[in-house]
Amino acid sequence: MRYDICTQIDVGLVRDNNEDAVAFDAATRLCILADGMGGYNAGEIASGMAVAFINSEMGRWLSDAGRQVNSREVRRALEICVENANHSIFNAASSNPQYAGMGTTLVVGVFLDGRLMLAHVGDSRCYRLRGRQFLQITKDHSLIQEQVDAGMITPEQASTSLIRNLVTRALGVEDMVLVEVNEHRVELGDVYLMCSDGLSDMLADDSIASILSSSETLEHKAEQLILAANEAGGRDNISVLLVRASEDLRKRGLLSRILGK
Repeated sequence: MRYDICTQIDVGLVRDNNEDAVAFDAATRLCILADGMGGYNAGEIASGMAVAFINSEMGRWLSDAGRQVNSREVRRALEICVENANHSIFNAASSNPQYAGMGTTLVVGVFLDGRLMLAHVGDSRCYRLRGRQFLQITKDHSLIQEQVDAGMITPEQASTSLIRNLVTRALGVEDMVLVEVNEHRVELGDVYLMCSDGLSDMLADDSIASILSSSETLEHKAEQLILAANEAGGRDNISVLLVRASEDLRKRGLLSRILGK
């Protein structure tokens, strides 16, 4: 299976600085997105540290492990890597008064052959478009999500709540962090969207799905998502990471030559 990946990031229309960070490693199919928080430039520091650390450490581990690594090993490696990134950010915040209280949300995906190992902390999200079905495959670690789960409010009420951005988990805030890791089956044609809440707070799911369903390139879809979020108000930094699963025609061609077909 072939995975095409692209990213777009925009400061939005209200913020002066960018506290989001995004990275991917095409060779290991590692994708990372973080949305920082904290005073001064602390949020930018926290998200940058998280993405740089995980891209380096997890990327190195995946390169050494090779393509035949099993899901259990990837899950444990993700857990350890996120825990170590959390310690790094927490220690930096504890030792530097300027960075006190900084933290970051995080979503990390490792695309294996036909599988996605997905880790997240906080309210940065991952969505999947499969055919006509558009689905959020992460659940926000937020106060408002807990209220929805408890039946206190409806999802519609949650979308307009003034406390929808209060997260219950984040990297760097405490010396330990609980990361959620799940495995998902990948099908040919799937499109995956990782994003910060600068996108998901601005656009309804059907608007996002409509853009992703177009026949345009991944790069154009990402640009349109950013544009639509800004047209809706652009109240926060907007980060988008798109992944499309397709058939690896190079391997298919090699197999055909081997079989004489």
